[in-house]
Amino acid sequence: MTERDAALVAAVRAGDGERVRDLLGAGADPAAAEEEGLPVLCAAVDAFAYEVAEALVAGGADPDRVLPDGTTPLLRAVEGGSPAVVSALLDARPAPLPEAERDRLLVTARWRYERGAEGELRRLTGADGPADVRWVRDGEGHRVEEVALGGRTVRAGHGAVLTQLEWHCRILAPVGELVARAVRHGDPEHADWWASLSVLCQRQSAWTWQEVVAFHRDPAPLCRAFVADFLSPGWMVSAVTGHARWYERKQAELLGGWADTERDGRVLARLLGLLEADDHPAARELGVRHAGHPDPCVRRRVPRLFARPLDPEALRVVLDLGRDLDGGVRAAAAEALGGEELSEENRPVLLALLRDDDPEVRSRAAFATAQGADRSPRITEALWELLDSEEQELRLSAAYGLALRDDPGTAPAYARVGPLGPELAADHRADGLWRWKFRNEPSR
Repeated sequence: MTERDAALVAAVRAGDGERVRDLLGAGADPAAAEEEGLPVLCAAVDAFAYEVAEALVAGGADPDRVLPDGTTPLLRAVEGGSPAVVSALLDARPAPLPEAERDRLLVTARWRYERGAEGELRRLTGADGPADVRWVRDGEGHRVEEVALGGRTVRAGHGAVLTQLEWHCRILAPVGELVARAVRHGDPEHADWWASLSVLCQRQSAWTWQEVVAFHRDPAPLCRAFVADFLSPGWMVSAVTGHARWYERKQAELLGGWADTERDGRVLARLLGLLEADDHPAARELGVRHAGHPDPCVRRRVPRLFARPLDPEALRVVLDLGRDLDGGVRAAAAEALGGEELSEENRPVLLALLRDDDPEVRSRAAFATAQGADRSPRITEALWELLDSEEQELRLSAAYGLALRDDPGTAPAYARVGPLGPELAADHRADGLWRWKFRNEPSR
Protein backbone atom coordinates (compact mmCIF):
# COMPACT_ATOMS: atom_id res chain seq x y z
CA MET A 1 0.00 0.00 0.00
CA THR A 2 1.35 3.42 -0.95
CA GLU A 3 1.69 6.19 1.57
CA ARG A 4 -1.12 8.08 -0.15
CA ASP A 5 -3.43 5.07 -0.03
CA ALA A 6 -2.63 4.56 3.64
CA ALA A 7 -3.57 8.18 4.25
CA LEU A 8 -6.84 7.58 2.38
CA VAL A 9 -7.65 4.60 4.60
CA ALA A 10 -6.96 6.72 7.69
CA ALA A 11 -9.17 9.56 6.37
CA VAL A 12 -12.02 7.15 5.68
CA ARG A 13 -11.77 5.68 9.17
CA ALA A 14 -11.80 9.22 10.59
CA GLY A 15 -14.90 10.10 8.56
CA ASP A 16 -13.11 13.07 6.98
CA GLY A 17 -14.88 13.57 3.65
CA GLU A 18 -12.92 16.67 2.68
CA ARG A 19 -9.59 14.91 3.28
CA VAL A 20 -10.83 11.93 1.27
CA ARG A 21 -11.66 14.18 -1.69
CA ASP A 22 -8.25 15.86 -1.48
CA LEU A 23 -6.40 12.53 -1.43
CA LEU A 24 -8.41 11.14 -4.34
CA GLY A 25 -7.67 14.33 -6.28
CA ALA A 26 -3.99 13.83 -5.53
CA GLY A 27 -4.05 10.30 -6.97
CA ALA A 28 -5.02 7.99 -4.11
CA ASP A 29 -6.64 4.74 -5.26
CA PRO A 30 -10.42 4.78 -4.61
CA ALA A 31 -10.29 0.96 -4.52
CA ALA A 32 -7.65 0.91 -1.80
CA ALA A 33 -8.20 -1.90 0.70
CA GLU A 34 -7.98 -2.01 4.47
CA GLU A 35 -5.97 -4.60 6.36
CA GLU A 36 -8.90 -7.04 6.18
CA GLY A 37 -8.79 -6.85 2.37
CA LEU A 38 -12.13 -5.03 1.94
CA PRO A 39 -12.24 -1.79 -0.07
CA VAL A 40 -12.40 1.41 1.94
CA LEU A 41 -15.89 2.02 0.54
CA CYS A 42 -17.11 -0.81 2.79
CA ALA A 43 -15.62 0.94 5.83
CA ALA A 44 -17.55 4.09 4.93
CA VAL A 45 -20.74 2.07 4.48
CA ASP A 46 -20.31 0.27 7.79
CA ALA A 47 -19.72 3.60 9.60
CA PHE A 48 -22.77 5.24 7.95
CA ALA A 49 -20.36 7.91 6.67
CA TYR A 50 -22.44 9.03 3.70
CA GLU A 51 -20.23 12.02 2.78
CA VAL A 52 -17.17 9.81 2.68
CA ALA A 53 -19.02 7.18 0.64
CA GLU A 54 -20.21 9.88 -1.76
CA ALA A 55 -16.64 11.19 -2.19
CA LEU A 56 -15.28 7.68 -2.81
CA VAL A 57 -17.90 6.86 -5.44
CA ALA A 58 -17.36 10.22 -7.14
CA GLY A 59 -13.65 9.44 -7.13
CA GLY A 60 -14.11 6.07 -8.85
CA ALA A 61 -14.92 3.53 -6.12
CA ASP A 62 -17.21 0.81 -7.47
CA PRO A 63 -20.39 0.26 -5.41
CA ASP A 64 -21.08 -2.93 -7.41
CA ARG A 65 -17.71 -4.58 -6.80
CA VAL A 66 -18.26 -8.21 -5.85
CA LEU A 67 -16.61 -8.99 -2.53
CA PRO A 68 -15.24 -12.34 -1.35
CA ASP A 69 -18.50 -13.17 0.47
CA GLY A 70 -20.57 -12.48 -2.66
CA THR A 71 -21.96 -9.16 -1.44
CA THR A 72 -21.28 -5.69 -2.86
CA PRO A 73 -20.83 -2.34 -1.12
CA LEU A 74 -24.29 -1.35 -2.36
CA LEU A 75 -25.88 -4.50 -0.94
CA ARG A 76 -24.12 -3.87 2.37
CA ALA A 77 -25.51 -0.34 2.37
CA VAL A 78 -29.03 -1.66 1.79
CA GLU A 79 -28.59 -4.13 4.65
CA GLY A 80 -27.26 -1.35 6.88
CA GLY A 81 -30.49 0.64 6.56
CA SER A 82 -29.06 4.14 6.12
CA PRO A 83 -30.98 5.95 3.35
CA ALA A 84 -28.24 8.60 3.11
CA VAL A 85 -25.55 5.98 2.45
CA VAL A 86 -27.70 4.14 -0.08
CA SER A 87 -28.31 7.41 -1.90
CA ALA A 88 -24.58 8.13 -1.96
CA LEU A 89 -23.95 4.81 -3.72
CA LEU A 90 -27.10 4.62 -5.81
CA ASP A 91 -27.58 8.12 -7.18
CA ALA A 92 -24.21 8.29 -8.91
CA ARG A 93 -24.79 5.16 -10.99
CA PRO A 94 -24.36 5.91 -14.71
CA ALA A 95 -26.50 2.94 -15.81
CA PRO A 96 -29.52 0.96 -14.54
CA LEU A 97 -28.96 -1.90 -12.16
CA PRO A 98 -28.68 -5.34 -13.78
CA GLU A 99 -31.96 -7.21 -13.31
CA ALA A 100 -30.56 -9.91 -11.02
CA GLU A 101 -28.82 -7.38 -8.78
CA ARG A 102 -31.88 -5.15 -8.78
CA ASP A 103 -34.06 -8.01 -7.58
CA ARG A 104 -31.56 -9.00 -4.90
CA LEU A 105 -31.44 -5.48 -3.54
CA LEU A 106 -35.21 -5.10 -3.55
CA VAL A 107 -35.76 -8.44 -1.82
CA THR A 108 -33.15 -7.58 0.81
CA ALA A 109 -34.65 -4.15 1.50
CA ARG A 110 -38.20 -5.49 1.75
CA TRP A 111 -37.17 -8.39 3.97
CA ARG A 112 -35.35 -6.11 6.38
CA TYR A 113 -38.18 -3.60 6.37
CA GLU A 114 -40.80 -6.23 7.14
CA ARG A 115 -38.71 -7.96 9.80
CA GLY A 116 -37.66 -4.70 11.44
CA ALA A 117 -34.07 -3.71 12.24
CA GLU A 118 -34.04 -5.22 15.71
CA GLY A 119 -35.80 -8.42 14.66
CA GLU A 120 -33.33 -9.03 11.84
CA LEU A 121 -30.35 -8.38 14.11
CA ARG A 122 -31.67 -10.94 16.59
CA ARG A 123 -32.03 -13.47 13.78
CA LEU A 124 -28.51 -12.82 12.49
CA THR A 125 -26.69 -12.69 15.82
CA GLY A 126 -28.81 -14.99 17.99
CA ALA A 127 -28.59 -12.35 20.75
CA ASP A 128 -31.50 -12.28 23.18
CA GLY A 129 -30.55 -9.36 25.43
CA PRO A 130 -31.90 -5.83 25.18
CA ALA A 131 -30.94 -3.87 22.07
CA ASP A 132 -29.30 -0.46 22.33
CA VAL A 133 -31.60 1.87 20.36
CA ARG A 134 -30.94 5.56 19.83
CA TRP A 135 -32.17 8.21 17.44
CA VAL A 136 -29.67 9.72 15.01
CA ARG A 137 -29.72 12.13 12.09
CA ASP A 138 -29.20 10.24 8.88
CA GLY A 139 -27.48 12.41 6.32
CA GLU A 140 -28.28 16.10 6.40
CA GLY A 141 -31.75 15.95 7.82
CA HIS A 142 -34.12 13.22 8.84
CA ARG A 143 -34.16 10.99 11.89
CA VAL A 144 -33.79 7.25 12.07
CA GLU A 145 -33.27 4.71 14.84
CA GLU A 146 -29.82 3.18 15.15
CA VAL A 147 -29.96 -0.30 16.66
CA ALA A 148 -26.97 -2.12 18.16
CA LEU A 149 -27.21 -5.77 19.22
CA GLY A 150 -24.83 -8.73 19.35
CA GLY A 151 -21.86 -6.68 18.19
CA ARG A 152 -23.61 -5.37 15.05
CA THR A 153 -25.23 -2.03 14.30
CA VAL A 154 -27.84 -1.12 11.70
CA ARG A 155 -30.19 1.77 11.06
CA ALA A 156 -33.94 1.33 10.81
CA GLY A 157 -34.40 3.22 7.57
CA HIS A 158 -35.22 0.21 5.43
CA GLY A 159 -38.61 1.62 4.48
CA ALA A 160 -36.87 4.65 2.97
CA VAL A 161 -34.24 2.41 1.36
CA LEU A 162 -36.94 0.25 -0.25
CA THR A 163 -38.74 3.38 -1.48
CA GLN A 164 -35.50 4.74 -2.94
CA LEU A 165 -34.72 1.50 -4.74
CA GLU A 166 -38.20 1.20 -6.20
CA TRP A 167 -38.10 4.73 -7.53
CA HIS A 168 -34.59 4.25 -8.92
CA CYS A 169 -35.85 1.17 -10.75
CA ARG A 170 -39.04 2.98 -11.85
CA ILE A 171 -41.26 0.64 -9.88
CA LEU A 172 -44.44 2.49 -8.88
CA ALA A 173 -45.35 1.13 -5.48
CA PRO A 174 -49.03 1.47 -4.51
CA VAL A 175 -49.80 4.83 -2.93
CA GLY A 176 -51.36 3.14 0.10
CA GLU A 177 -48.18 1.16 0.71
CA LEU A 178 -46.01 4.28 0.55
CA VAL A 179 -48.28 6.07 3.02
CA ALA A 180 -48.15 3.04 5.33
CA ARG A 181 -44.33 3.12 5.23
CA ALA A 182 -44.36 6.83 6.01
CA VAL A 183 -46.46 6.50 9.16
CA ARG A 184 -45.13 3.17 10.42
CA HIS A 185 -42.75 4.72 12.94
CA GLY A 186 -45.24 7.35 14.10
CA ASP A 187 -42.70 10.11 13.49
CA PRO A 188 -43.02 12.81 10.79
CA GLU A 189 -39.28 13.43 11.14
CA HIS A 190 -38.42 9.83 10.25
CA ALA A 191 -36.49 9.13 7.05
CA ASP A 192 -39.20 6.69 5.92
CA TRP A 193 -41.78 9.51 6.05
CA TRP A 194 -39.71 11.82 3.89
CA ALA A 195 -38.72 9.16 1.37
CA SER A 196 -42.39 8.36 0.70
CA LEU A 197 -43.22 12.05 0.53
CA SER A 198 -40.42 12.76 -1.92
CA VAL A 199 -41.30 9.93 -4.27
CA LEU A 200 -45.03 10.63 -4.27
CA CYS A 201 -44.41 14.28 -5.08
CA GLN A 202 -42.15 13.29 -7.97
CA ARG A 203 -44.87 11.02 -9.31
CA GLN A 204 -46.73 14.02 -10.65
CA SER A 205 -50.11 12.94 -11.94
CA ALA A 206 -53.73 13.69 -11.16
CA TRP A 207 -54.24 10.05 -10.20
CA THR A 208 -51.37 10.07 -7.66
CA TRP A 209 -52.57 13.37 -6.22
CA GLN A 210 -56.10 12.08 -5.76
CA GLU A 211 -54.91 8.78 -4.26
CA VAL A 212 -52.78 10.57 -1.67
CA VAL A 213 -55.32 13.28 -0.86
CA ALA A 214 -57.99 10.63 -0.22
CA PHE A 215 -56.12 9.86 3.01
CA HIS A 216 -57.23 13.21 4.44
CA ARG A 217 -60.36 11.32 5.52
CA ASP A 218 -58.36 8.53 7.18
CA PRO A 219 -59.20 7.99 10.88
CA ALA A 220 -55.48 7.97 11.76
CA PRO A 221 -54.19 11.53 12.41
CA LEU A 222 -50.72 10.58 11.16
CA CYS A 223 -52.11 9.71 7.73
CA ARG A 224 -53.86 13.06 7.61
CA ALA A 225 -50.66 14.79 8.70
CA PHE A 226 -48.85 13.08 5.85
CA VAL A 227 -51.39 14.47 3.38
CA ALA A 228 -50.87 17.95 4.82
CA ASP A 229 -47.11 17.62 4.28
CA PHE A 230 -47.76 16.36 0.76
CA LEU A 231 -49.75 19.53 0.07
CA SER A 232 -47.03 21.83 1.39
CA PRO A 233 -45.64 24.48 -0.98
CA GLY A 234 -42.44 23.38 -2.67
CA TRP A 235 -43.75 19.89 -3.33
CA MET A 236 -46.63 19.46 -5.78
CA VAL A 237 -47.52 23.13 -6.14
CA SER A 238 -44.33 24.74 -7.42
CA ALA A 239 -43.00 26.68 -10.36
CA VAL A 240 -41.42 23.55 -11.83
CA THR A 241 -44.64 21.56 -11.79
CA GLY A 242 -46.08 21.48 -15.28
CA HIS A 243 -49.67 21.60 -14.04
CA ALA A 244 -49.19 23.86 -11.02
CA ARG A 245 -52.41 25.79 -11.63
CA TRP A 246 -54.47 22.58 -11.56
CA TYR A 247 -52.88 21.54 -8.25
CA GLU A 248 -53.37 25.03 -6.81
CA ARG A 249 -57.05 25.00 -7.70
CA LYS A 250 -57.67 21.51 -6.31
CA GLN A 251 -55.73 22.32 -3.16
CA ALA A 252 -57.69 25.52 -2.54
CA GLU A 253 -60.94 23.58 -2.92
CA LEU A 254 -59.80 21.05 -0.34
CA LEU A 255 -58.12 23.10 2.35
CA GLY A 256 -60.86 25.38 3.66
CA GLY A 257 -63.38 22.62 4.29
CA TRP A 258 -60.78 20.26 5.73
CA ALA A 259 -59.41 22.85 8.17
CA ASP A 260 -62.97 23.58 9.29
CA THR A 261 -63.55 19.97 10.32
CA GLU A 262 -60.08 18.81 11.44
CA ARG A 263 -59.94 18.06 15.16
CA ASP A 264 -56.35 16.90 15.68
CA GLY A 265 -54.16 19.79 16.78
CA ARG A 266 -50.99 18.71 14.99
CA VAL A 267 -52.80 18.22 11.71
CA LEU A 268 -54.79 21.41 12.06
CA ALA A 269 -51.62 23.41 12.70
CA ARG A 270 -50.18 22.07 9.45
CA LEU A 271 -53.35 23.01 7.57
CA LEU A 272 -53.39 26.53 8.94
CA GLY A 273 -49.80 26.89 7.80
CA LEU A 274 -50.88 25.91 4.28
CA LEU A 275 -53.76 28.39 4.37
CA GLU A 276 -51.32 31.11 5.37
CA ALA A 277 -48.89 30.25 2.57
CA ASP A 278 -51.67 30.04 -0.03
CA ASP A 279 -53.34 33.30 1.07
CA HIS A 280 -56.57 31.31 1.19
CA PRO A 281 -59.82 33.32 1.30
CA ALA A 282 -60.98 31.34 4.35
CA ALA A 283 -57.78 32.04 6.30
CA ARG A 284 -59.05 35.04 8.26
CA GLU A 285 -62.29 33.38 9.33
CA LEU A 286 -60.45 30.24 10.43
CA GLY A 287 -57.91 32.33 12.31
CA VAL A 288 -60.64 34.02 14.36
CA ARG A 289 -62.36 30.69 14.97
CA HIS A 290 -59.26 28.87 16.19
CA ALA A 291 -57.68 31.64 18.26
CA GLY A 292 -58.83 29.88 21.44
CA HIS A 293 -57.90 26.35 20.36
CA PRO A 294 -56.55 24.25 23.26
CA ASP A 295 -53.44 23.20 21.31
CA PRO A 296 -50.77 25.95 21.37
CA CYS A 297 -49.41 24.69 18.04
CA VAL A 298 -52.69 25.80 16.47
CA ARG A 299 -52.75 29.16 18.25
CA ARG A 300 -49.20 29.86 17.04
CA ARG A 301 -50.46 29.74 13.47
CA VAL A 302 -53.30 32.20 13.95
CA PRO A 303 -51.53 35.60 13.77
CA ARG A 304 -50.16 34.87 10.31
CA LEU A 305 -53.61 34.12 8.94
CA PHE A 306 -54.56 37.80 9.06
CA ALA A 307 -53.82 40.35 6.34
CA ARG A 308 -51.83 43.47 7.23
CA PRO A 309 -52.68 45.96 8.54
CA LEU A 310 -54.82 44.11 11.04
CA ASP A 311 -58.53 44.91 10.97
CA PRO A 312 -60.15 45.65 14.37
CA GLU A 313 -61.34 42.08 15.02
CA ALA A 314 -58.02 40.54 13.98
CA LEU A 315 -56.16 43.07 16.12
CA ARG A 316 -58.27 42.10 19.13
CA VAL A 317 -57.47 38.42 18.54
CA VAL A 318 -53.72 39.03 18.20
CA LEU A 319 -53.63 41.26 21.28
CA ASP A 320 -55.24 38.44 23.26
CA LEU A 321 -52.66 35.98 21.89
CA GLY A 322 -49.93 38.38 22.98
CA ARG A 323 -50.99 37.59 26.57
CA ASP A 324 -51.07 33.81 26.00
CA LEU A 325 -49.39 31.48 28.51
CA ASP A 326 -47.43 29.75 25.71
CA GLY A 327 -44.22 31.48 24.67
CA GLY A 328 -44.51 30.34 21.07
CA VAL A 329 -47.96 31.88 20.80
CA ARG A 330 -46.74 35.17 22.28
CA ALA A 331 -43.80 35.16 19.86
CA ALA A 332 -46.14 34.75 16.88
CA ALA A 333 -48.34 37.55 18.19
CA ALA A 334 -45.29 39.75 18.71
CA GLU A 335 -44.33 39.40 15.05
CA ALA A 336 -47.78 40.58 14.00
CA LEU A 337 -48.09 43.41 16.53
CA GLY A 338 -44.57 44.68 15.88
CA GLY A 339 -45.57 45.67 12.38
CA GLU A 340 -48.67 47.61 13.45
CA GLU A 341 -49.15 51.25 14.36
CA LEU A 342 -50.81 50.69 17.70
CA SER A 343 -53.00 53.00 19.70
CA GLU A 344 -51.98 54.26 23.12
CA GLU A 345 -54.49 51.80 24.58
CA ASN A 346 -53.05 48.73 22.82
CA ARG A 347 -49.34 49.60 22.80
CA PRO A 348 -48.66 48.19 26.31
CA VAL A 349 -49.13 44.65 24.99
CA LEU A 350 -46.26 45.10 22.53
CA LEU A 351 -44.12 46.83 25.16
CA ALA A 352 -44.65 43.85 27.47
CA LEU A 353 -43.60 41.47 24.69
CA LEU A 354 -40.39 43.45 24.19
CA ARG A 355 -39.62 42.80 27.88
CA ASP A 356 -40.93 39.21 27.97
CA ASP A 357 -39.12 36.61 30.07
CA ASP A 358 -38.91 34.29 27.06
CA PRO A 359 -35.85 35.17 24.91
CA GLU A 360 -37.55 33.97 21.71
CA VAL A 361 -40.49 36.29 22.35
CA ARG A 362 -38.17 39.24 22.99
CA SER A 363 -36.14 38.48 19.87
CA ARG A 364 -39.09 38.24 17.52
CA ALA A 365 -40.83 41.23 19.07
CA ALA A 366 -37.70 43.35 18.69
CA PHE A 367 -37.09 42.26 15.11
CA ALA A 368 -40.66 43.09 14.06
CA THR A 369 -40.88 46.31 16.05
CA ALA A 370 -37.62 47.64 14.64
CA GLN A 371 -39.08 47.56 11.15
CA GLY A 372 -42.66 48.28 12.22
CA ALA A 373 -44.97 51.20 11.64
CA ASP A 374 -45.19 52.40 15.26
CA ARG A 375 -42.85 55.40 15.57
CA SER A 376 -44.22 56.66 18.88
CA PRO A 377 -41.91 57.95 21.63
CA ARG A 378 -42.77 54.98 23.87
CA ILE A 379 -41.57 52.51 21.23
CA THR A 380 -38.40 54.54 20.71
CA GLU A 381 -37.78 54.43 24.47
CA ALA A 382 -38.28 50.68 24.45
CA LEU A 383 -35.69 50.30 21.68
CA TRP A 384 -33.20 52.28 23.73
CA GLU A 385 -33.90 50.00 26.69
CA LEU A 386 -33.05 46.95 24.55
CA LEU A 387 -29.54 48.34 24.05
CA ASP A 388 -28.87 47.30 27.67
CA SER A 389 -29.66 43.67 26.85
CA GLU A 390 -27.00 40.98 27.19
CA GLU A 391 -28.22 39.46 23.91
CA GLN A 392 -26.36 41.01 20.98
CA GLU A 393 -29.11 40.25 18.46
CA LEU A 394 -31.58 42.22 20.57
CA ARG A 395 -29.16 45.15 20.65
CA LEU A 396 -28.76 44.92 16.88
CA SER A 397 -32.53 44.98 16.32
CA ALA A 398 -32.81 47.99 18.63
CA ALA A 399 -30.05 49.92 16.86
CA TYR A 400 -31.55 49.08 13.51
CA GLY A 401 -34.97 50.29 14.64
CA LEU A 402 -33.43 53.58 15.80
CA ALA A 403 -31.66 53.96 12.46
CA LEU A 404 -34.90 53.47 10.55
CA ARG A 405 -36.45 56.15 12.73
CA ASP A 406 -33.54 58.49 11.93
CA ASP A 407 -32.83 58.80 15.64
CA PRO A 408 -29.86 61.17 16.22
CA GLY A 409 -28.38 58.64 18.65
CA THR A 410 -28.05 55.91 16.00
CA ALA A 411 -24.24 55.99 15.85
CA PRO A 412 -23.71 55.47 19.61
CA ALA A 413 -26.50 52.88 19.54
CA TYR A 414 -24.57 50.80 16.99
CA ALA A 415 -21.43 51.26 19.07
CA ARG A 416 -23.27 49.58 21.93
CA VAL A 417 -24.11 46.61 19.69
CA GLY A 418 -20.41 45.71 19.57
CA PRO A 419 -18.40 43.78 16.95
CA LEU A 420 -20.56 41.30 15.09
CA GLY A 421 -19.63 37.65 14.77
CA PRO A 422 -19.96 35.69 11.52
CA GLU A 423 -23.58 34.75 12.27
CA LEU A 424 -24.66 38.42 12.22
CA ALA A 425 -22.04 40.18 10.11
CA ALA A 426 -24.01 39.71 6.87
CA ASP A 427 -27.38 40.52 8.47
CA HIS A 428 -29.26 43.36 6.79
CA ARG A 429 -29.61 45.07 10.16
CA ALA A 430 -25.84 45.56 10.24
CA ASP A 431 -26.13 47.98 7.29
CA GLY A 432 -28.52 50.25 9.18
CA LEU A 433 -25.77 52.58 10.40
CA TRP A 434 -24.32 53.05 6.93
CA ARG A 435 -27.76 53.85 5.49
CA TRP A 436 -28.51 56.21 8.36
CA LYS A 437 -25.30 58.12 7.68
CA PHE A 438 -26.10 58.28 3.98
CA ARG A 439 -29.46 59.89 4.77
CA ASN A 440 -28.40 62.12 7.62
CA GLU A 441 -24.72 62.94 7.04
CA PRO A 442 -24.43 63.16 3.23
CA SER A 443 -21.50 65.58 3.36
CA ARG A 444 -19.32 63.39 5.57
